[in-house]
Amino acid sequence: MQGLESPLKQEDEEMLVPHSDLVVEGPQPMEVVAQVDPGSTAENQTVEDPPSMKFTWTIENFSRLNTRKHYSDVFAVGSYKWRILIFPKGNNVDHLSMYLDVADSAALPYGWSRYALFSLAVVNQIHSKYTLRKETQHQFNARESDWGFTSFMSLSDLYDPTRGYMVNDTVVVEAEVAVRKAVYHMPTTENDLPTASIPLALQSLFYKLQYNDSSVATKQLTKSFGWDTYDSFMQHDVQELNRVLCEKLEDKMKGTVVEGTIQQLFEGHHMNYIECINVDYKSTRKESFYDLQLDVKGCRDVYASFDKYVEVERLEGDNKYHAEEHGLQDAKKGVLFIDFPPVLQLQLKRFEYDFMRDTMVKINDRYEFPLQLDLDRENGKYLSPDADRSVRNLYTLHSVLVHSGGVHGGHYYAFIRPTLSDQWFKFDDERVTKEDIKRALEEQYGGEEELPQTNPGFNNTPFKFTKYSNAYMLVYIRESDKDKIICNVDEKDIAEHLRIRLKKEQEEKEDKRRYKAQAHLYTMIKVAREEDLAEQIGREIYFDLVDHDKVRSFRVQKQLPFTAFKEEVAKEFGIPVEYQRFWIWAKRQNHTYRPNRPLTSQEEAQPVGQLREVSNKSYNAELKLFLEVELGADLCPASPPEKTKEDILLFFKLYNPEKRELRYLGRLFVKSYGKPIEIISKLNEMAGFDPDEEIELYEEIKFEPGVMCEHLDKRTSFRMSQIEDGDIICFQKAPVESGGARYPDVPSFLEYVHNRQIVHFRSLERPKEDDFVLELSKLHNYDEVVERVARQVGLDDPSKIRLTSHNCYSQQPKPTPIKYRGVEHLVDMLVHYNQTSDILYYEVLDIPLPELQGLKNLKVAFHHATKDEVVIHNIRLPKQSTVGDVLDELKKKVELSHPDAELRLLEVFYHKIYKIFPPSEKIENINDQYWTLRAEEIPEEEKNLGPSDRLIHVYHFRKETAQNQTQVQNFGDPFFLVIHEGETLGEVKVRIQKKLQVSDEEFSKWHFAFLSMGRPEYLDDSEILSTRFQRRDVYGGWEQYLGLEHPDNAPKRSYTVNQVKYR
Repeated sequence: MQGLESPLKQEDEEMLVPHSDLVVEGPQPMEVVAQVDPGSTAENQTVEDPPSMKFTWTIENFSRLNTRKHYSDVFAVGSYKWRILIFPKGNNVDHLSMYLDVADSAALPYGWSRYALFSLAVVNQIHSKYTLRKETQHQFNARESDWGFTSFMSLSDLYDPTRGYMVNDTVVVEAEVAVRKAVYHMPTTENDLPTASIPLALQSLFYKLQYNDSSVATKQLTKSFGWDTYDSFMQHDVQELNRVLCEKLEDKMKGTVVEGTIQQLFEGHHMNYIECINVDYKSTRKESFYDLQLDVKGCRDVYASFDKYVEVERLEGDNKYHAEEHGLQDAKKGVLFIDFPPVLQLQLKRFEYDFMRDTMVKINDRYEFPLQLDLDRENGKYLSPDADRSVRNLYTLHSVLVHSGGVHGGHYYAFIRPTLSDQWFKFDDERVTKEDIKRALEEQYGGEEELPQTNPGFNNTPFKFTKYSNAYMLVYIRESDKDKIICNVDEKDIAEHLRIRLKKEQEEKEDKRRYKAQAHLYTMIKVAREEDLAEQIGREIYFDLVDHDKVRSFRVQKQLPFTAFKEEVAKEFGIPVEYQRFWIWAKRQNHTYRPNRPLTSQEEAQPVGQLREVSNKSYNAELKLFLEVELGADLCPASPPEKTKEDILLFFKLYNPEKRELRYLGRLFVKSYGKPIEIISKLNEMAGFDPDEEIELYEEIKFEPGVMCEHLDKRTSFRMSQIEDGDIICFQKAPVESGGARYPDVPSFLEYVHNRQIVHFRSLERPKEDDFVLELSKLHNYDEVVERVARQVGLDDPSKIRLTSHNCYSQQPKPTPIKYRGVEHLVDMLVHYNQTSDILYYEVLDIPLPELQGLKNLKVAFHHATKDEVVIHNIRLPKQSTVGDVLDELKKKVELSHPDAELRLLEVFYHKIYKIFPPSEKIENINDQYWTLRAEEIPEEEKNLGPSDRLIHVYHFRKETAQNQTQVQNFGDPFFLVIHEGETLGEVKVRIQKKLQVSDEEFSKWHFAFLSMGRPEYLDDSEILSTRFQRRDVYGGWEQYLGLEHPDNAPKRSYTVNQVKYR
């Protein structure tokens, strides 16, 4: 590689400098040094490359530079930081040495790497065509953080004033850098988890797409940006997914070397403008976009949609524009594009709200889109005056996303041509098929399709049907950027730690697949030893003998003779074959698991696949064994004792009441006709007690659903006590009468262990953080639980504690608290459907819960008649009370405009009045969680309505444009207004202005409209309002109302909370 050098030695602390030993003679013009194998498959492509950038460095007083090395300023390409390094007098050669350097290499995370295609040049300032430029490419990393040309050009040529490279002692150097494969260069580390790191999840997904020979799951990726188990089952709109992914990636890239990549690829800008027609006034606002929402309805193709997008709207008549000092003016309003992005994403508005049907509908109309999209057409009609006309906005179609189905659900698939060749591919879940251009384009236009005629000879009218599969999203790539965006991905583009990690994942997956495929040929044998019992009992388990998932497992071919398996055990544990005796475990009817009997010599002669557990007559993929090893006097393995029918193998646990400690002690063979009293001295010896210590024995029988542990009579034979192989005997020193142990004997301790429950208590006001943790019993009743909580928070009256259960699915408190003594035990408080939680929420009430449960608490917002304020009151009354009782109680708390004022209670939701509550309505079923309860004085004019008067709803609103679609948004406080027969809007406006106390200047900007089903019809001052509002009934009046259109900039009412606190 002529003239190329890599940094190999540390010359000072600042950086690795290029190798200084090799001197290359002769000319060194470089073309692209290494050509990556282009490849043409879909898997070899990505569209994650930011554009390249040219950096110019003017070096003055060049001949007077004294330093051996000289750096340029830092510049960024794709948010990677770079600088140029030169050796003005050569790096141990008589040539100018020049390199591209990673400016922040010392600060980058361990294992970083980045790939760049770059050129370095010395500009000829006399004849630019003689500029000397050399290109190369390199994978930069911590060991090779700079790369370039040791012998870039001879110093004699550089310093020769006639050659044009140094003019007035000034040298001009250029670097052009294109950073590749942004996805693979997002910083990740070996310790990241794909489910918690979007960059790693995306890298993993891309790697698998490229190197897997089968379909790839996206679960890690969706989980990494917050769609967990519940969200995964929801059908998400693809536009939502696209936005979520871009937002999350953009956020995760901040502060990294790839910050800004998403913007560079997908971000364009348009200008919203309003230009007055009769005065010199223009208002503009620049906005960015990542995708464009294009109308389908009423548009035959993409160009028609763009025409509609930039269509000029006239603001005139009642809809004039307020142009600051110029007042209301006729104006033109529209949108023009400042620039388009390299990757243009077009979202087709296939779903719209149908006002007539009051529902969302899918637009299946025919809509065409071209293979090449020219957005410079008709002399750049879509472009703003500020647009850069030197950029050619000619785009090529890269992919078509199709939605098949209706408004309530459907299926997505895509047509993609990864290399922009003529070959299209259809990606439909795990199926990828080759398709032609007709399938990818014309068949996705939508519209209607004719069925072929069955009787061509007859003049039948062809049957047409609507196609419910049609294009929903289009992706275009700008022609001038496609070489930078559609590029090859080679293994060298992937960071080493990432390559190793992803390859390892692939190998592990392949191992699992092989393991699963061969599972029918193998048996898993789990061998429990006494060491396992001693290690687990009293620490990880208390009941039974061992957790089989935590013992040594052997994966053995089913055809392997058991004798050969014993050889493997001998190697693993160091127990000679002749000293091994294996017992087979059995699951008893009481659901305990115990060693049942030793394997016979006939069984040991069989292949392991033929061994069957006693409790299961079918062949098992898993076999559980207990390895009995007898130790001699020297503690070395010895031959196991001969076992007769009279010998019983028992296991012993020792309980210490003072320490609340249960531990495994060992095993013994006893005779079935023997009695426990005969082994007392042996048990005392094993426990380290005096030989004549008085001890009590208990048989551990079962622990599900409840604990059964019975006292064992020392003078009754084991046979009479129904003791058999594998039984567990627990013993302890005989309890002392005056002993203070909380759990004085084995049964009480095992009961405690079985039912103990650690509960995390959280204040209902702070539901995300634990306040304290208590160890309770699942059998504690309601009173015992609240008593412990009250003691913990220092409350004398436990009845003032109210508890709320935890919803395991939403990870939130349940909406309804637990009623006083409404559940029997703690375990009932913790169960949510089939899941058990360990979280409870508590609150401290100001009155006892039994008393509170007889009351209804309502949060009422009182709107003062004359003061611009709202006071929120908590009204607490018996549940059988009426709305009239609420208003009477409220009168005691609020300041009225006059003593005889009457109040009413309204239900307000999203700035609309939905109900006036009758005074006689019971309050028990009134819900104030989702709706606002508003109380106000009834105006005098409403009390004396004439026969022709109307009471109408009046709401504030503004129009908002989202995705090029205008919607009405209500805001502020709605109110009622009386209108009289023959009264004009102009007369009503006077009353409204006085009621709302709005200044003349501000009020002049307001527009008035009659709204029905959300559609405004603007009104003239001369219009008779009563002709619009014919209904006297105000119920359902929210459907028709007088709308006040103005900006939401009025001073907000001051809200005061005047409520009874629970604490």
